[in-house]
This record gives sequence, C-alpha cells and structure tokens, in this order.
Amino acid sequence: MKTRILAIGASVLLVTACSTTEQAKVSQTDLKCAFLGSTCAKLTPGGEGQAALRYVNAAGKWTQYKKIMIQPVTFFSDEKSEVSVEDQQRLVDFLYGALNEELAKQFQIVDQAEPDVMKLQVALTDVAAATAGLRTITMVLPQARMLSTVKRGATGSYPFVGGAQAEFKLTDSMTGEILAAGVDRRMGGGSISTAAQWQWGDAENVMKEWAKLAAERFSAWTKGIAKAS
Repeated sequence: MKTRILAIGASVLLVTACSTTEQAKVSQTDLKCAFLGSTCAKLTPGGEGQAALRYVNAAGKWTQYKKIMIQPVTFFSDEKSEVSVEDQQRLVDFLYGALNEELAKQFQIVDQAEPDVMKLQVALTDVAAATAGLRTITMVLPQARMLSTVKRGATGSYPFVGGAQAEFKLTDSMTGEILAAGVDRRMGGGSISTAAQWQWGDAENVMKEWAKLAAERFSAWTKGIAKAS
C-alpha cells in the first residue's frame, strides 16, 4: 500500500512540478450571485484552460469590440473575512494592475463607454494566505515534497499554499448586455521556483495567471481567432 501511495504521489509530482498555480474546484456555496446577478444561474463547468464555472454569450457581436474599460476590482466577501482591510486593498489593487498590464497588450484601455468598448468588472471573493516557511520546506525538501504531493493527489491542494477565488462579468459598455461571466479558483502549484513565498505570493501568482488568460481569451474572441462558446 505504501509503495502504491508513493507511486501515485510521484505521478502527480511529474504532472504538476512545473506549475506555478493550479485550478481548484469552486463550490456552489461560495458563489456571490449578488455580484453576478441573474447570470449566476447560467454558469456551467468550464473545460481545459477555462474558468471553473463560466458563461459566454455566443450571440454577442464580439468582433466589434476594440477597446475595454476595466472597473476597479472589489473585495466581495462577508464581514467574517479574516483578511485585513489593508490587505484587501493591496490585493484588489494588485489584480487591477495585473489586468491593466495584460489587457493593454491586446486592447486600448479607455474610461468612457462607446459602441466598440467592453466593460470588465471583477470581484475578488476569497483569498488564502500561504504559510511562509512551511510552504518552502514542503516544496524543497525531497521527503517533505513527496508527502505534500501525496496530499495534493488526495485533497487537490498542496499543504500550506495560498490562493484566490474571483468572479468576473464582461459586458457591452453601452447596453449592459452580458458578453461573458465566470468564477475561478486557483491555488499555489508545485513549481520549485515559487516555493519560497511570502504570505500573499501564491495569491499574486494566481492573479497574474488570471490576467494573462483573460487577455488571451478576450483577444481571441474579438479578433475572430476563436469562437466565443
């Protein structure tokens, strides 16, 4: 039995060793439908490289959009959140900056509604802090890394890693028509390069990944490279 467990752990290690972040399951109870509104009921599981839960308006006139408005990111959680107000602001500012940096590579960033402008709204709904020190030990020391990889295979997450969950909606800036919406959750991955993390390091890596994926996906849809579906 022990040999089998180690073999499973080794297999997971080979698959995830180079991953900076990994997608995690999104619980239906964690959805903030007050943010997504009626679109919340339209969400369906995403596939490879997509948000965990998503909706895309296949009938939207995607190729008309050349510009994008990015609204300030909000921290959408309840009063029981253990994240300090200062850290909440730090994290939403970081995500807003990451989105601006990546989307500016594909679109003109504007602050006024026009017919060829999409509006992006994002809410950070949950963040988990990494446990500094222990995060590093479990990723660097071979024996500890094997045990943490086994845990990852059993639970879907490495021990002591951080992460984040967010929701987004992309609309026509003039009409408010929903073009796309989604919910995604990601955690710190198994890459040795990110083993030494400060408290919010994994969460920041997740936000960078989201920004890159958003820019790639929105660009592919609006340029007609990929079908919005």
